[in-house]
Amino acid sequence: MSAEVLSRYWHTLRWLRPVQVYGRLWFWLHRPRPDLGPTPALRAGAGIWAPCARAGSMTGPDSFRFLNVERRISAAIDWNRADWSRLWLYNAHYFDDLVAAEAASRTGWHRALVARWVAENPPGQGAGWEPYPISLRIVNWVKWFLAGNALDDSARHSLAVQARFLRKRLEIHLLGNHLWANAKALVFAGAFFEGSEADGWREAGLRLLRRELAEQVLRDGGHFERSPMYQAIVLGDILDLLQLSVLFPGLFDPFDATCWRDAAIRMRRWLRIMSHPDGDFAFFNDAAFGIAPNFAALAAYADALGLPPDNAPLDDVEALTDSGYVRLQRGPAVMIADVGAIGPDHLPGHAHADTLSFELSLQGRRVLVNGGTSLYEPGHERLRQRGTAAHNTVVVDGQDSSEVWSSFRVARRARVFDVGWEKESGSLRLDAAHDGYRRLPGRVIHRRNWRLSADWLQITDLLHGRWKSAVSCWHVHPDLRIRKNGNNILLVDGLGKTITLSAVGDGAELAADNWHPEFGVSLPSTSLRIQISDPSSCVTIAW
Repeated sequence: MSAEVLSRYWHTLRWLRPVQVYGRLWFWLHRPRPDLGPTPALRAGAGIWAPCARAGSMTGPDSFRFLNVERRISAAIDWNRADWSRLWLYNAHYFDDLVAAEAASRTGWHRALVARWVAENPPGQGAGWEPYPISLRIVNWVKWFLAGNALDDSARHSLAVQARFLRKRLEIHLLGNHLWANAKALVFAGAFFEGSEADGWREAGLRLLRRELAEQVLRDGGHFERSPMYQAIVLGDILDLLQLSVLFPGLFDPFDATCWRDAAIRMRRWLRIMSHPDGDFAFFNDAAFGIAPNFAALAAYADALGLPPDNAPLDDVEALTDSGYVRLQRGPAVMIADVGAIGPDHLPGHAHADTLSFELSLQGRRVLVNGGTSLYEPGHERLRQRGTAAHNTVVVDGQDSSEVWSSFRVARRARVFDVGWEKESGSLRLDAAHDGYRRLPGRVIHRRNWRLSADWLQITDLLHGRWKSAVSCWHVHPDLRIRKNGNNILLVDGLGKTITLSAVGDGAELAADNWHPEFGVSLPSTSLRIQISDPSSCVTIAW
C-alpha cells in the first residue's frame, strides 16, 4: 500500500468515534432473526394525519419515478435488482407516495402495493430490510393509517416485525441522519401500537432522539452535516414528531414536544436564510431538489402545527456562525457563502470540498451556482461533483481543498479562520481564509474577500505560499447565456438583462459544464476558469 493511500486512510479514520469502529463490526457480525411473534394491539389516536406537501412518485399501479428514472416493479425480483442503483431501490422501499400530493386518488394502488411488499419481501431479506428503508417505511405506513386508510392483519403484523428487527439493527456505526431516522421510526411504531413492547420501542427511540437532537441541531438552527437538503429532511422529521404528539395526547412528555418545537423554529429560520429568493435552498455539500419538501411546504406545515410565523425581513447580513454560512443581501442581490467547516469531523460523508464557495442571485434569479448533486454511486462523476472545481472557489495545483474520496469519505479537510463581516458605507464586506492547501508543498493559504453593493459584487482572492497553478472557478446558471466581450464576460438572462464579469488576471476561459439540480439530472451549462498567476486576483460582477 502506497504512502499516499496510507495517509488517506489515516486522515479519514483518525476522526472516527469508537462506536463507528466497533459498531461496524457489530453490525456486520450480528445478524438477528426476525421476530414473528404476535401483533401488538393498536393504540387509539385522536385526529387525522395531515401530511406535508410533496410530489408523488407512483406513475401507475406498479410503476415509479425516483431520482428522475422511471421503472416498473412488476415481479418480486424487481425489489432487489442488482442492475438498478441501490438508492433507487431504497426509494422503492420507502413508500413515500402513501403520503404524497393527491395520495387519496391512489388509495387502491397503495393498498395493493403494501400487500405486494409484505408478500414479496420475506422478513430479514433484501434491501427493504436494511435499517434506513425500514425506518422510512414504518413512518409512512403509520402516517397512511393515521390519514384514514386501513392496514390489514398481515400489514400490521409486518409493521411489528419490522419494528422489532429495526430495534436490533440500529445504525450506530453510521450515526447522523441514519440513526436519527431509526429513532424516529421506533417512536412512530411505539405510538402506533400499545403495550409494554411498543412502550419499549417508543422509549428507546425517544432516548436516542433526545441525545441526537442535542448534537445534530446546532445553536443557530443548522443541521450539523451542513447540507441544506438534509436540513429540510430533518426539519420535516421534527414537524412530524410534533404532529404525532398532538394525535396521541398524553403519550409524550411535554418537555420533548417543547424541545422539538424550539428546534423546528430555529431550523425553519436557518433554511429560510439559506434559501435564494426563488424559494429553494442553496447548493452546499450534498444538496438537490426533489428529495425533501421545499421551504414553502415546510413553512406551511409548521404554520399548520401552530408554530409562530417567521415573517420579519431578513437583515442585510445574516450570519449562521455555528454552521459556517453567511448571507449578504443588498439591493437586487443575494449572496450566500460557505465560511465554515465541511461538517462534523467524525461524519463528513455528505461533505463537498466547497470551502469559501458562494452562490449569487440577482433580481430573484440564480446567477452563480455550485454544481449540485445528481448521484451517490462511487466513481469519477461522484468525485467530480464533490470536488472543489465544481464550486465557485479556487483550486490550487489541481487539488481539492478537502480530500474527498470514495462516495462518502474525506481525509484531510480545510479549516476556516479569520472570518469577519462588516456593513460599510454603501456595501457589505465578508472575509474568510482556509488552510486546506497547507498540506501541499507550497503550504498555500487561501484568503477571500467579498464586497457587495446594490450594483456590484467584488471578490478578491489572496494566495499566500507557493503554487504551480491556481484557478478560480465560476459556474453560471444554465438559464443565462454567456459570451466574451474583450476582457469582459457578459451574462445575459432570458429578459435581456446583462451582467458583466470582469477579471484582473490572466483572462477567463469558457468551458462546457453541467449543473445538477436533482438526482439523475445534468443540465448543460457554462463555467469560467480564471488563471491566477499573482498572489492577488480580483473579479468584479456588475449589473
